[in-house]
Amino acid sequence: MGRFLNPDNSAFEVALNSEIYVDKTGLLTYTNKVLNTKQALICNSRPRRFGKSITADMITAYYSRGCNSKKMFENLEIAQSDTFQKHLNQYDVIHLDIQWCLEPAGSVENVVPFIIKSTLKELREIYPNEVPEEVNSLADALSRIKMVTGKKFIIVIDEWDVLIRDEATNQKVQDEYIKFLRGLFKGSEPTKFIQLAFLTGILPIKKLKTQSALNNFDEFTMLNASILAPYIGFTEQEVKGLCQKYDLDFDEVKRWYDGYLLAGNEIYNPKSIVSILTRKEFQSYWSQTGTYESIVPFINMDFDGLKTTIIKMLAGESVRVKTTTYQNDMVNFKNKDDILTLLIHLGYLAYDSKIRSAFIPNEEIRSELIDAVEEEQWDEFLELQMKSNELLKATWDFDCESVSEAIEEIHSGYASIIAYNDENSLSSVLGIAYLSAMQYYFKPIRELPAGRGFADLVFLPRREYPEIPALIIELKWNHSAETAIQQIKEKKYVKALEDYNGEILLVGINYDKKSKKHQCMIEKY
Repeated sequence: MGRFLNPDNSAFEVALNSEIYVDKTGLLTYTNKVLNTKQALICNSRPRRFGKSITADMITAYYSRGCNSKKMFENLEIAQSDTFQKHLNQYDVIHLDIQWCLEPAGSVENVVPFIIKSTLKELREIYPNEVPEEVNSLADALSRIKMVTGKKFIIVIDEWDVLIRDEATNQKVQDEYIKFLRGLFKGSEPTKFIQLAFLTGILPIKKLKTQSALNNFDEFTMLNASILAPYIGFTEQEVKGLCQKYDLDFDEVKRWYDGYLLAGNEIYNPKSIVSILTRKEFQSYWSQTGTYESIVPFINMDFDGLKTTIIKMLAGESVRVKTTTYQNDMVNFKNKDDILTLLIHLGYLAYDSKIRSAFIPNEEIRSELIDAVEEEQWDEFLELQMKSNELLKATWDFDCESVSEAIEEIHSGYASIIAYNDENSLSSVLGIAYLSAMQYYFKPIRELPAGRGFADLVFLPRREYPEIPALIIELKWNHSAETAIQQIKEKKYVKALEDYNGEILLVGINYDKKSKKHQCMIEKY
């Protein structure tokens, strides 16, 4: 039982001892299935505070023969699998936390030598004859042990991409680390001594050089989590159960923290959910674990109108993203899509793989991103926000003429970025026009199922603004504002807000393509 070789189960025990633990041991059913196969090399990337280390600790506690974890797992999901006993604590496990190794190594240049020296020392304690003193390669040592004893290893590397992310411009460190990874995982020889490899990190495998070391890995990312999606964060069903247990309004929790869409699963950030359950204060928790200062320089590059794209997403829009050109590092950016793809991997944006579009996942991220944009004093954002404030006040005041004029002005300013040819485009313009509403409302709900149809845009006030009216906005194209209001009534769109007790404004907006004019009508429900 060592630090790196065959660790005990104490790290995972800390997770189990916590007030809130959500059982993710079903992942072990999959890893058991792929042991000693071509699919046994797994790289699972996900953002900060999405349970990477807990997953690594769980895998180690289950497989490591340096401990007895039967009691720890016997009441968890994996115990129901017919492979549970077969693989429990049966393997030599090497667990490396690259982030932790930075400090005892003394410098980034010494991380790889530190790992090799420390692990070899522990290997010699168990296999003194197989690993003589002249062996100075970890890959060579594992190969020798397998050749003599027939034993294969499980390697777990937590935060595997720290050196890729933080030392991207340090060529010496990059080359040495890639050489180390290539020795462990590349070629036919490692298949002889690797039973399973599980890598966790924030970024996917870097293209070009690192890819040559790890291109035999199965990747599960925020772009395509595939069958591992339920184990990357908390599922909606799990969050519903927790809200019931802790007496919290699930709908409110969903508005604040839902948004990540992985392989058809609604996924929540574990850090945020645990924090809201224990503190019961709706605010941004996940972003407090890092800083937007690290991403603002990327946004300020403003590739291909990136700032405008961010504004559209703040207004509730989804934006198509080409994710294939991104090099999976922090230095090589060729276009707007590369920046957006990075933000997806970092968790600042969510991604719908079916329509290949990115969007701001939830209220938590949106509110923090607004703060970052405001601090950067984007002229285009501040100007739009001022006009949007005037529009929102005019809506509350039933000033239909001012609403029409404000929408026309904003439409004219953004006509170059939105093809203004149909009602879907009108919806985009309206979302941007009411951008300032996010101070008082959750992000607009588009096509909310209601009555006998779908309301185009619905704004629901945040809890801290009970005096603010909800808005149901119906859009028309070459008809009339009166027709829009009539449709809200006839199709009973208000029914969607039957659990809402505050004031509701019905807003009908029409755009006349021939005259290029907007018309507005507002009624109190």
